[in-house]
Amino acid sequence: MLKLKSNNEKNEEQTIDKKALLFGLMSVFLVGIGFTIITPVVPFLVQPYTNSSNQAIFVTLLTSVYAFCVFFAAPGLGALSDRYGRRPVLLISFLGSAIGYTVFGIGGAIWVLFAGRIIEGITGGDISTIFAYFADITPREQRTKIFGWVSAVTGIGTALGPTLGGLIADRFGYSAPMFLAAIITMLNVIFGFFFIPESLEKKNRLEAIPLVRLNPFTQLLNVLSMKNVGRILISAFLIWVPNGSLQAIFSQFSIDTFNWKPAIIGLMFSIIGIQDILSQSLIMPRLLLKLSDSQIAILGMTSEIIGYLLIGASALFSYYPLIIAGMFVFGFGDSIFGPSFNGMISKSVDAGEQGRIQGGSQSIQALARIIGPIVGGQIYVLLGHTAPVVMGIVLITAAIPVLYKVKLVSLK
Repeated sequence: MLKLKSNNEKNEEQTIDKKALLFGLMSVFLVGIGFTIITPVVPFLVQPYTNSSNQAIFVTLLTSVYAFCVFFAAPGLGALSDRYGRRPVLLISFLGSAIGYTVFGIGGAIWVLFAGRIIEGITGGDISTIFAYFADITPREQRTKIFGWVSAVTGIGTALGPTLGGLIADRFGYSAPMFLAAIITMLNVIFGFFFIPESLEKKNRLEAIPLVRLNPFTQLLNVLSMKNVGRILISAFLIWVPNGSLQAIFSQFSIDTFNWKPAIIGLMFSIIGIQDILSQSLIMPRLLLKLSDSQIAILGMTSEIIGYLLIGASALFSYYPLIIAGMFVFGFGDSIFGPSFNGMISKSVDAGEQGRIQGGSQSIQALARIIGPIVGGQIYVLLGHTAPVVMGIVLITAAIPVLYKVKLVSLK
């Protein structure tokens, strides 16, 4: 019996288009580098146009405006990919990101920085199309495993990006990482244009796009109304709000607490990527043998809570080893939550709805990343440096029973 199962799995692996898989993994790798290469330098780029009292607010607003644009764009991009295929949507999205990075790097005024983030954000919903792309080319039974590979490859990109950005900024100036991100993203456009195969068969495409699919709020409500999907997304929303806050405020937190420079900040961000690599290559395959997707997600959420506690303690005691330990523990939790969440979501609908469900997932994530940085920046200034950490502990603790109920419902 076990031998038969093994052969079936082997046969299903042979149905995966290797060329499509290579492009998808290359895309998420370059997206990982392109997005994270800028993270260590944002406070330094904002500094000339603000004063120290409101710098943290502008840093977090730049994150929020990007997420705001993604929120409105993601359902449309998802619908367009369901109608016309993944390939054209991905290529246009990557091109928009390259332009956004270039504008942000040119700078010159605070409004130019916001313009760069808006341009990038409008096409930033491409991640939902990438996940739909992987769902197209992957047998249903293997999706959680493939999403684990995606997380690992993204981890390599996100591990290299911040360190590379910090080192380049220290040597060539704070704008240099932006221009390098633009070049990297354009390389992906060129690679995709010549080599990307279309993943969505014409028989599975929408015949027309209803206007309601382009409304992010209607789209979000429709996705939330799906059985079990709503609970999964609500629990993820409670995680993404503080995570978005942490990502947006971490550079400023490091500067204010430890007076760190871009290179060190970049190394700290790289810990998240390193954890993705270690978890997906060594830990996730073993967890999948013993635990369900929801159980793995809950384990990840618990680890994130412990990570927040350690990060908060580092500020209270001004002891940097605690923040290093906290980032490792937090990174582990984040690395195993992502693929388990995407596995649960992708298995909840059929092939023709993957763009819709991934677009809705991207929208609620963007909504969380609008709210998280704004709230995080405000309470950071008003209540102190540990306030965003406390918010993370409270919200993720509330999310665990919500996700636990998904497991109970699915067993009925």
